[in-house]
Amino acid sequence: MKIWKSILFTTLLSCGAVAAPVEIDKVAVIVNDGVILQSDIETAMKTLQANARQSGKSLPSASVLKEQVVEKLIIDTLQGQEADRIGVRIDDNRLNQAIAEIARNNEQSVEQLAASVESEGLSYPEFREQIRKEIAASEARNALVRRRINILPAEVDSLAEQLSQETNATVQYKIGHIQLRFSDDKEKSAVEAEAKALAKKLNEGADFTEMAYTYSKGPKALQGGDWGWMRKEEMPTIFADQIKMQNKGSIIGPFRSGVGFHILKIEDVKGLETVAVTEVNARHILIKPTVILSDEGAKKQLNEFVRRIKAGEATFAQLATQYSQDPGSAAQDGELGYQTPDLYVPEFKHQVETLPVGSISEPFKTVHGWHIVEVLDRRQVDRTDSAMKNKAYRILFNRKFNEEAGAWMQELRASAFVEIVDDNNDN
Repeated sequence: MKIWKSILFTTLLSCGAVAAPVEIDKVAVIVNDGVILQSDIETAMKTLQANARQSGKSLPSASVLKEQVVEKLIIDTLQGQEADRIGVRIDDNRLNQAIAEIARNNEQSVEQLAASVESEGLSYPEFREQIRKEIAASEARNALVRRRINILPAEVDSLAEQLSQETNATVQYKIGHIQLRFSDDKEKSAVEAEAKALAKKLNEGADFTEMAYTYSKGPKALQGGDWGWMRKEEMPTIFADQIKMQNKGSIIGPFRSGVGFHILKIEDVKGLETVAVTEVNARHILIKPTVILSDEGAKKQLNEFVRRIKAGEATFAQLATQYSQDPGSAAQDGELGYQTPDLYVPEFKHQVETLPVGSISEPFKTVHGWHIVEVLDRRQVDRTDSAMKNKAYRILFNRKFNEEAGAWMQELRASAFVEIVDDNNDN
């Protein structure tokens, strides 16, 4: 069966594309303040029957098939109404991308897809509009179902730990260890304070090997605390219990045992797929258009700021503090801190991904207003632990989404006004 036909059938069921003009059409079903026409049902039936013939599959009786088609049309009509209610709009660019994807999946050009649609007796402009409505209905469903999903941090941590244990079966860690022992001449609280101070220095960049030589009383002190490569099951239990999903370079501890306090460093990891992301430190100035200040006025104001910065008349930080209408960043000289670009809206994301470090953008518009942005720095960061948690979150989200989507559609159907006007035609 052709891929586009499968997609087209979905759109036919959702909105009822009409194969050819008919002299008389009837309202078959009333759905809230909308209707499903008899021609919608007939067209969907004919499409199903034609696809079944081509694929050699059998269908149930016409009466059973019609019942299924009508119910699918009702559900899709309700979803379309929800899309209208919450204001989902699919612009031509988004629609063109979706149609190009349909053509690509069918190994066709868009022109060939259009010809295929026309050869089936369907209007291509009408086909485009049905695709638009199908995307809008899908986005409405996604948006409304997401609101029903609640994922607790403890659920994510628990699943991430399970995934990590599965992954850790073949993972090896190169471990550094510092041990501070309890002794008769030193209070345990003093040993703990010393361990915390030492961990603080290590997190600030102090050399672990040097610190191990100097302070450690552990069995590997004279090797700079180096325990070499080990799998978790080969480690002392107190080590293995502390290693969860930390990255290479992580400092762990101090943590206590019966003999003292311990600090670990994961010097290296092998056998674990690591994930590195680029973080960008940028700063911006935001100007919001108002009834008084037009888009053109906001853009002109930002262009003047760029001129003043380049002329040395003012610094970016000074102008951001004085004029930016993003209070959070304005208080920080316009700085947004190190963030992954995916956190930003598309237009802003494009700027921070493509601007050279130290460059200031031209004024550009987002849903928040008009901006200029300067990229201060970029860095690569190991996010293997975050990636595991993200994977766990996606698994939990997908599970709950499928459950909630079914419940949402049932509730939508149950609360709708639906009247079957004509149920005598069993084509």
